[in-house]
Amino acid sequence: MAVLVLAPLDDDHATAVVREIDRLGGEAEIVDLSAFPQHVRLSMRYDCCGGRGFALELPSGHRSLGDFGSVWWRRPQTPLVSSEITRPAHRIFAMNEAQEALSGLWYALDAFWVNDPARDLVAHRKAFQLRVAQDVGLRVPATLITNDPDAARSFVDARGYRDVVYKAFSATETDWRETRIMRQDELPLLDHVRYAPVIFQEYVEALYDLRVTVVGDEVFAAAIHSQETAYTVDFRMDIENAEIETVSLPDEVEDRVRALMTRLGLVYGAIDMRLDRDDRYVFLEVNPAGQWLFVEEKSGQPIASALAEVLVTNDRAGAISPVEAAVVGVSAERARRQGGR
Repeated sequence: MAVLVLAPLDDDHATAVVREIDRLGGEAEIVDLSAFPQHVRLSMRYDCCGGRGFALELPSGHRSLGDFGSVWWRRPQTPLVSSEITRPAHRIFAMNEAQEALSGLWYALDAFWVNDPARDLVAHRKAFQLRVAQDVGLRVPATLITNDPDAARSFVDARGYRDVVYKAFSATETDWRETRIMRQDELPLLDHVRYAPVIFQEYVEALYDLRVTVVGDEVFAAAIHSQETAYTVDFRMDIENAEIETVSLPDEVEDRVRALMTRLGLVYGAIDMRLDRDDRYVFLEVNPAGQWLFVEEKSGQPIASALAEVLVTNDRAGAISPVEAAVVGVSAERARRQGGR
């Protein structure tokens, strides 16, 4: 069975995994959803008595979606509405229709997902990640998420501004928002949180940062020596100059990382942690679509190969659809709650 990769055509991570899939004797096709509906045609057919078929007409040719046993939800792009549609209301309508068609398609496909799009969406929520990390026994920084200036000021005052970092929920490649330590001249700006919620956390003094990349059952832990770089608060700001090496996690931490992934319903995730100066492992966040090539290139960890292996070997025979996964998840949660009464 082939692998469908939903990503920009020039995505270097997608290209690396497709290369490994080819090496394993598999087949993969990258589809950029921003080409839909202008340059990609979608057909979903349902017969009266049980037959159905889904197909895409791509620039490369006609593809039955039944050919794909696995789908990698790498970094799907937003559909682009034709410039020929000029009225704003019509553009909104066309976009909604495109999104609805695609969303229904993902739930209708009989395929193995990395990651299931519904679970991927929920797992991106930072507030939820922290709760699940606590539930599985991982240590997290003291955190306040608020739009209340008084609550923010109390949190900062209790620790001293030099021991508090703040960060946003989201960032883009064009509008970057790194994690920052509070400065004294920023204290008057705490009143501005009334305009939008902010994440405040205690600053974890690190021996080094950790990028823990999980692919299926495999856990790839790498130490990022961020304290030796130009920006010690957020390793992403000077990653080119950071030394990165493979390390091993204690068994109990690795078990809790796997439990986190299971609770979030993720096959793949890039987890950021810190080893603090008391040798404690502190969970910061997990990115279900996080980058890994910078780790693979410096540490030699075979992450692209592991992803390719999971996508090629986990075909539809062992898969459940996103909607079935949601039902199973709800049933399991209900059973857990009833069992705890």
